[in-house]
Amino acid sequence: MPNTKSALKNLRKSEKRRLRNKAIKSATKTYIKKFLKFLESGKVEEAQAFLSEVYKRVDMAVSKGVFHKNKAARIKSRLTQKLNRILSQAA
Repeated sequence: MPNTKSALKNLRKSEKRRLRNKAIKSATKTYIKKFLKFLESGKVEEAQAFLSEVYKRVDMAVSKGVFHKNKAARIKSRLTQKLNRILSQAA
């Protein structure tokens, strides 16, 4: 346990932040999984429409400090590549 009042307060703050970060990260991963499920099941039009929602969630996680901006760019790039591969196969 913390020895000083300030250390106790920092413990409370860090626990609150950890829970917030965990919730944001979990919600973002859920959106990514939904997008991948659309691709897997062949619902390309729904996946295209849903991709902007995934982008929004990832960018929100960056603005909250949960993800680094480069990680967000990497996630968005990989998802877009997967979508483009499926679109090019269909054509």
